[in-house]
Amino acid sequence: MKIRQNPRHWAAKKALTTPGVSTVANYGLVKLHTRIFLGKADEARREERRDHLDGFFDATMDAYVAALSAGYSEAEAREITHLQANFDFFNHGWTEMMEIPAEEFEEHYRRYDAFFKRHGVTIDDPLGEFHPAGGVPEAPATHEKLDEATYENAVEGFSDDVYVEDETGALNVGGGEEPEDVSLGDAPGVRDADADADEDEANAD
Repeated sequence: MKIRQNPRHWAAKKALTTPGVSTVANYGLVKLHTRIFLGKADEARREERRDHLDGFFDATMDAYVAALSAGYSEAEAREITHLQANFDFFNHGWTEMMEIPAEEFEEHYRRYDAFFKRHGVTIDDPLGEFHPAGGVPEAPATHEKLDEATYENAVEGFSDDVYVEDETGALNVGGGEEPEDVSLGDAPGVRDADADADEDEANAD
């Protein structure tokens, strides 16, 4: 999968793994991702999906931290959560929100086979043991879109590894090394709320 990595991503990683800050960062990141992906959906469908996405992304934050704890890099841990989201989008027929075509699911899954199997994550059950105790709110599916799926926002051809575009525009396999001067204040939810509202897609994937 092709993703980006910049100081904001490193700040989010630090915030999510720092006691006393993680809850605030978690909330900010959930709202950010919900806003970004709803922006890909038809306007008439957005509100009916909002609660589901909030609940789903909240659960993937736990998956992200678990992946980091298991030794995966920041880029790999983040890619794992994006794969979980894409599995969920596909299961709902929300093809316009998908970042990769469904034809590449198996190859992506195999790269993280050990992590996914350890936590009971499958394409049909994207959260596995990361399901919250109260469940995730349901949302209407659009399965008819799977009949002739176009995946209009998907980027294909990056299924063999995690490809990371850094802040200079350079594309690297695996991502960069964590900077020494990471600021918690740059993490979504931790910084000024008005600035968070202006966050764009380039800082979310």
